[in-house]
Amino acid sequence: MKKNKSIFRVLFHNQNKIYELYAHEVSQASMIGFIEIGEIIFGERSKLLVDPAEEKLKSEFGDVKHTYVPHHSIIRIDEVEKEGKNKIHDSDGSTVSVLPGSGFSQPPSN
Repeated sequence: MKKNKSIFRVLFHNQNKIYELYAHEVSQASMIGFIEIGEIIFGERSKLLVDPAEEKLKSEFGDVKHTYVPHHSIIRIDEVEKEGKNKIHDSDGSTVSVLPGSGFSQPPSN
């Protein structure tokens, strides 16, 4: 019997918006300070009903093998039973705020 892949819902801040993505892979990236998201899940495309928000995300992430999101942008990561629609939410009125710094500093340039 084939084991089903895990499904993760990842919420993160990006350009004053809150992105909600569903993916099969989420892990600590080998690059310090980043979370790696891979195998982003997109719903079946219907010719009758097109969701503009998901189409925008598909055009942004459709050809992406893995994306790397800074730790301080992550709001929440949940393992869920089934996938949902990828969305972009306005952060206006949100009670979630971005931390001012990531805790990582750049080495001084010479």
